[in-house]
Amino acid sequence: MSNSSDPYTPMESKLKLTRSCLNEFLNRDLRLLVITKSDLVTRDLDLLIKLRTAVTITITTLNDDITRKLEPNAPSPSRRLNAVSKLSSEGIPTGVRVDPIIPFINDDGLEDLLREIRDAGARHVTASTLKPRWDGWKRLKEVFPEACSKLEPLYFKEGERIGRSYYLPASLRFKLMKRVADECRKLGLTFASCREGFVELTTAGTCDGSHLIK
Repeated sequence: MSNSSDPYTPMESKLKLTRSCLNEFLNRDLRLLVITKSDLVTRDLDLLIKLRTAVTITITTLNDDITRKLEPNAPSPSRRLNAVSKLSSEGIPTGVRVDPIIPFINDDGLEDLLREIRDAGARHVTASTLKPRWDGWKRLKEVFPEACSKLEPLYFKEGERIGRSYYLPASLRFKLMKRVADECRKLGLTFASCREGFVELTTAGTCDGSHLIK
């Protein structure tokens, strides 16, 4: 719950559909990985502690201004870090997705972010660079026009297209992923980078954090 649609969108606070699903899972022998950007997940701690589960929360920067532009409907970084701390203190294995990393937008301060993630009690980091499609790229240009003027040649001239997504040049992607992997190693965090292909940097049993599930 869920790779394609966040199970804790704002409407979940009223509809409680995800909570209903968790109730259904209680009497079933399931392994559950919750992937979200929302601190609302802590509302369901009473159910999560009864399940074979792990939670990964996306945090892309410590900068509130960048967060408001990049993820306008998501909670602040501090609220998400508090959620990681609360979950981990209750014995829920937690990880953080530093995804996407976008040069000229949120690549500054990665080391500070990773230290905050470690201090909050997370055990695993999944990182990846932005792989835009045209609709997402259009929205990004509207919000970060200056950065996108620098990114455009990197993606659409020097990069490559895989499927329907555009990738940064492999050398730049490796540099960014190695930077995160090296810092995670210093901090005692496991690391993986989904969809980047740099398996030599991986120090975890899975990319998405499902190895955290007991």
